[in-house]
Amino acid sequence: MMKVFLFSPYFPNHFGGGEKYLLDVATTLAKINNSQVHVAISNNSPLSNSKLQQFKHAYVDYFNHDLRNVEFVGSPLGTSANVFKKMLWTKQYDLGFYCTDGSLFYSLAKKNILHIQVPLKIDKSGFIERQKLKSWDKITTNSFFTKSIVEPYWKITVDEAHQPLVDVDSLIDASDLQQKEKIILNVGRFFPQLHSKRQDILVGIFKRLKTQYKKETKGWRLVLIGGVENQEFAEKVHKLAEGLEISFFHDLNQEQLSKWYQKSSIYWHATGYRINDEDEPHKVEHFGISTVEAMAAGCVPVVIAKGGQKEVIGEDFLKWSWLTQKECIKRTKQLIINKKLRNQLQIAAQKRSRLFGPEVFRSKLAKLI
Repeated sequence: MMKVFLFSPYFPNHFGGGEKYLLDVATTLAKINNSQVHVAISNNSPLSNSKLQQFKHAYVDYFNHDLRNVEFVGSPLGTSANVFKKMLWTKQYDLGFYCTDGSLFYSLAKKNILHIQVPLKIDKSGFIERQKLKSWDKITTNSFFTKSIVEPYWKITVDEAHQPLVDVDSLIDASDLQQKEKIILNVGRFFPQLHSKRQDILVGIFKRLKTQYKKETKGWRLVLIGGVENQEFAEKVHKLAEGLEISFFHDLNQEQLSKWYQKSSIYWHATGYRINDEDEPHKVEHFGISTVEAMAAGCVPVVIAKGGQKEVIGEDFLKWSWLTQKECIKRTKQLIINKKLRNQLQIAAQKRSRLFGPEVFRSKLAKLI
């Protein structure tokens, strides 16, 4: 039996794509050779079992993951504990898997995989940083875009772009393209900083779309789904949407979200609006899980052609991407008025989404370990 630890400094306070990725790795590893899998939670003082179970259940409820074979454990990683205590803790494991926030530590597990989720421009040329990097046997990123940024800046070779797992099969199987409604969808947490999903921009675009093409867009509405991380920003977006055919949902579980994917026809995404993805790569979409989910459910992606989104949608859908509000309105209007074209692209989107399914994810992970 292989003993594994997984660690991310964002656990247990964040519920985004990075956290979903780590849990997908955990559940996949738990099935390999009946591995014993631990998700490490930082703690300076011992955490009670009830507290650890509380953290675990929060992720089970949010992501709808089966974590019965994954255990949450307390760990000195990510705390002020001395380096030797941290190293000794890692030594008990056969495999260590770290989703870094840019920081590094020494791991004495028999084999170690470092996963980089964010395209950070960090100088890792210092002696200590180079020594820490040496303790990691394999280095992966969540996209080819992230890989293209970190390799020259970190001065490393990334072994694999291990893109997130998306349960495309269930979304495709549940979809009925004939039952699609006049809905433009966007999914993402509400916050203004870093790679903000820019719901404020989408509201403005929708308003212009409805104003310029009132007759053509009759009956169409915008649905914005996502948890609130910044209340002030969320209130701002709500205010901008007053009087428009826009609906908000902030507390949906995965099953409820899937139903909205199934009903929606077009998928919008504005992360990286007016951002230069070479100068500020951390402010654009690093991959684009929600875009893949939407495509699998048969939504046509009309998204910003920056960052990881370009590799998600592929060359065939680049002509439907946008950089300016005017372009977004033009693409969307074309899809609204041409149902036959929209249906053809929905089928193509589902086909494209299979490149990011469970089998591809598991195959790459098995190869890494």
